[in-house]
Amino acid sequence: MQHRFRHLPGASLAYVGIGSNLAHPRRHVARAVAEMARLPRTRVVAVSPNYLSAPLGATAPQPDYVNAVAALVTSLAAPALLKRMRTIEYRHGRPPAKQRVRNAARTLDLDLLLFGRRRSRQRQLTLPHPRMHQRAFVLRPLLDIAPAAVIPGRGAARRWLRGLHGQRIARTRRHTRL
Repeated sequence: MQHRFRHLPGASLAYVGIGSNLAHPRRHVARAVAEMARLPRTRVVAVSPNYLSAPLGATAPQPDYVNAVAALVTSLAAPALLKRMRTIEYRHGRPPAKQRVRNAARTLDLDLLLFGRRRSRQRQLTLPHPRMHQRAFVLRPLLDIAPAAVIPGRGAARRWLRGLHGQRIARTRRHTRL
């Protein structure tokens, strides 16, 4: 995939996890991809199929999630991309971080999973995403668009997926109308 973004100066390949389980989840996922495609100095170069997955760590019953992963080529810095992703979440009705309940149902969740081969631990951003290797709903769609994906500091994503057979995940359809 790297050959597709040589024409973006200083570009990095980023992978974004997308999830929704409220208010027409497939529609939120599709619209989020379209909105990321409109970000400055950014191109969406691949999007996985959608998957249905059971909520993890939920303290109350909630609907299944629709999840996908998008590959972006961007010359935005990782913190700037994350800030734009948060703006997209807010437009979809996600409350600000201070008002969120961890693992609660949501209209849209965008997670910056990988940003090139960068590893960093900052207050607002940890790369790679610190729990991505524990989530089938991240790894399965990631491997659909990047079969040789490597999680910096952890190794091949495929190896981690093998240990997550207990997590329910099934391919589902896309929302075709935005």
